[in-house]
Amino acid sequence: MPSNGRTLRRELYAKLRTGRPDPDDHDQDQNTMSAVEVELTVNGKRQRASVEPRKTLADFLRDDLGLTGTHLGCEHGVCGACTVVVDGEPARSCLMLAVQARGADIVTVEGLSVDGEMNPLQQALWDSHGFQCGFCTPGFLMQITALLAENPSPGEAEIREALSGNICRCTGYENIIDGVLRAAGVTNS
Repeated sequence: MPSNGRTLRRELYAKLRTGRPDPDDHDQDQNTMSAVEVELTVNGKRQRASVEPRKTLADFLRDDLGLTGTHLGCEHGVCGACTVVVDGEPARSCLMLAVQARGADIVTVEGLSVDGEMNPLQQALWDSHGFQCGFCTPGFLMQITALLAENPSPGEAEIREALSGNICRCTGYENIIDGVLRAAGVTNS
């Protein structure tokens, strides 16, 4: 029976989404990609794993390492919820493949706390009531961590620019900016 456009799209989507052929299509070949060895440092701990070449860094962190603080929002690199710090730079882990992170030093939101206590940035954002639902919080924290590592005393305009790629649907951003200023030791008056 010939495939129509809708069926082909469904088959392609199933392959892209799951890495496996559509389970309803018994005629597709069952070839799979071979795994690649990846070694990297995550939150100060050396990690070694075998991953499929198409696995994103976000999926690797969440599924393979159990670091579920890295959130997946849009999966297109637009919302910033999946931001982690890779070799000192903020990166969208939904757009980066795990194999691209070979040899990298990665920090996730789980790596920010010290002995289970909030670090000064987390505490400042808490004290400023910077977030409501919390879904976007890990991405913002990682973006701000990278900003403060580069410039420990940013001005409001620089903070706004650095956070312009992160989306929060609950707040008006003012309390987030106040929290960053508080963390940097700068008052907003």
